[in-house]
Amino acid sequence: MGIISFEEAYETVMNSAFSVGGETVPFTGSLNRILEDSVTSDTDLPPFNRATVDGYACRREDLGNELDILEIIPAGKTPSETVRENQCSKIMTGAVVPEGADTVFMVEDSEITVSGRVRFTGSFTKENISLRGEDIKSGDTVLIKGTLIKPQDIAIMATVGCARVRVSRKIRIAVISSGDELVEPSEKPGPEYIRNSNAYQLMAQIDKTGAAGKYFGIVRDNEEETLKILKEALYDSDLVIITGGVSMGDFDFVPSVMERANIKILFSRVRVQPGKPTTFGVHSNALVFGLPGNPVSSFVQFELLVRPLLYKMMGHDYKPLVLPLQMRRVFSRKAADRMGWIPVRTTDEGNVEPVVYHGSGHIASLAETDGLVALQIGKHKIEKGEVVSVRFL
Repeated sequence: MGIISFEEAYETVMNSAFSVGGETVPFTGSLNRILEDSVTSDTDLPPFNRATVDGYACRREDLGNELDILEIIPAGKTPSETVRENQCSKIMTGAVVPEGADTVFMVEDSEITVSGRVRFTGSFTKENISLRGEDIKSGDTVLIKGTLIKPQDIAIMATVGCARVRVSRKIRIAVISSGDELVEPSEKPGPEYIRNSNAYQLMAQIDKTGAAGKYFGIVRDNEEETLKILKEALYDSDLVIITGGVSMGDFDFVPSVMERANIKILFSRVRVQPGKPTTFGVHSNALVFGLPGNPVSSFVQFELLVRPLLYKMMGHDYKPLVLPLQMRRVFSRKAADRMGWIPVRTTDEGNVEPVVYHGSGHIASLAETDGLVALQIGKHKIEKGEVVSVRFL
């Protein structure tokens, strides 16, 4: 199987997406989930003509006159009097504007006369009334299907009485780490070992998408053991991610194990850096990624290929934030036979610069990385001041 372009890999992955269906959850637990059904309002908003300032509700034509005060209307109280000629009601912000009034002038623009009446002292006032239904009308759609639910969307659902909401089911993702050299983070590694960072990085990336990750642990460089764990992961997952064991070394046999597990491999090498040995296949139960063992490679390929796939499966049209910014200094590379993704950080001046990056094993470089910049095949250099498209993470 030959090497393919990143664009071909992306198209292959996205064309393999399937819908995972939905479930109904309390709206308070829907943050970062994807709406399966649109949300409509069960009420007008505001539900009544609402005062937007503390002041006096009156008829605009009476602003030049002394006004009798009928009552005080706090928020949450229904007015008991209708405002007529040369009358007003003192009213608080958020309260119901009484019948007959079409203007609320602010307390700061008023004075009480010696007769106990109130008089407008300003030269002009807005109505200071938010009319019933001017924001939302009953039956209006307030959130559309496919929305990635944000904190402000929680407030909207609370406002329109959507106590339970239909969202896409969480995608079940199995994460497997492969390699004899790996130990868990709680262990002190010997000179020939390294701590397993990939699995926990991926679990965090999965959690950020609103999916449900399950860590299956470290599998040693043993083909039968890898096959056993892979079959277990396939049984109850929508997607499986294996890191490590996908390159060309003597102990990198994940692609062959995938084939033994009846996974049809659609590609096993991508003309991209970092992440050339990224592998992708389909099984009757799940989709499967074999990601490189180098942590920067697995991080970047998750962002470029896995995250868009997950959102598509959950019904969300994912569009990462991409902004045109100037490069602060020259960046160059020797080989340009692959598309390159360069980690960059933003500067106080509002431009970007490459982070200190020693290759796909340099996980610490990601700590100060704000985004990625793509270099197309054949492009060796980005000049100082050149405008680049920054894909923010």
